[in-house]
Amino acid sequence: MDVQVLRGVNMLNKSPFLARIQEEMRMRGYSIQTEKTYLYWIKAFINFQHKRHPDSMGKEEVAEFLSFIANKRNVAINTQKIALNALVYLYQKHLNKELGHLGFRYASKQRQLPSVLSTSEISQILGHLSGRNKLIVELLYGSGLRISECLRLRIQDIDIEHFSLTVKDGKGHKDRQTILSQKCAMKLPEYINTARSLQIQDNNNGLGPSLSNALEHKYPNAFRNAGWMFIFPSITICQNPYTGTHCRHHLHQSVIRKALGEAVKKTNIVKRVTCHTFRHSFATHLLQVGRDIRTVQELLGHNDVTTTQIYTHVLGQHYAGTVSLLDNL
Repeated sequence: MDVQVLRGVNMLNKSPFLARIQEEMRMRGYSIQTEKTYLYWIKAFINFQHKRHPDSMGKEEVAEFLSFIANKRNVAINTQKIALNALVYLYQKHLNKELGHLGFRYASKQRQLPSVLSTSEISQILGHLSGRNKLIVELLYGSGLRISECLRLRIQDIDIEHFSLTVKDGKGHKDRQTILSQKCAMKLPEYINTARSLQIQDNNNGLGPSLSNALEHKYPNAFRNAGWMFIFPSITICQNPYTGTHCRHHLHQSVIRKALGEAVKKTNIVKRVTCHTFRHSFATHLLQVGRDIRTVQELLGHNDVTTTQIYTHVLGQHYAGTVSLLDNL
């Protein structure tokens, strides 16, 4: 099979079959990002199999495709798992066909330790940020948030009195609570008030914050409720892809990534720094000051503690306190 087969993925754009899958995913409440990702891999699979209809194929063709992207395209194991999830959705949710045991070979993956910043390095970066951008990065580190979780925060998710915040519909469609730093708690009211003022202006024009399709139907006036307003709203109005209504979404991730990149360039830090680096640093620093791993697991929202244990490897704690023999000389 030729790699060019996968590059023709857009040829199936807007086909009736894919449109039905998209509509079904929206009815099930899947995120826009998951929707785009699943449709991409379903298109790639169909193109790879010479545009045969998935209903005429099964586990053999799926296994062949997954092995191809691992062995010929050299994708990472996580990418392969995402492709698998997309095809499992296609067959088991949409076509109501069980795939059974596929028996394909997973892509090989070497363990990679996360990049972690020291507290002084974090202070350096924050020193080159200001205003909204600085507060967002402070939330990433102070609460262990993913950038998507931070930007999706709505006014009702913040509990300043108890120094906590709630992440709604996080990774794996889970809700969780995590800590809110006092520094962020002092700054947030200003941004909440600004967001609320913008919401009132939008409401006067019949607009409001973006809401899910189900929520918009269940609570048609929710866009006027202060609790549903994004704390970090976009400066522009867009069209809700689920409902077709005009609304105001949250700030785009690219804005923060650009600001962070410029701030890092002004420091002497040579490590690779992304928005997610601050979440890694949050977990590592909590373990360094003696917080138990189960607490860190809960704050991060990990399903399995083994996912959280990667941060003990960063600390060297997986050696059970063993010190180098050189230090005993």
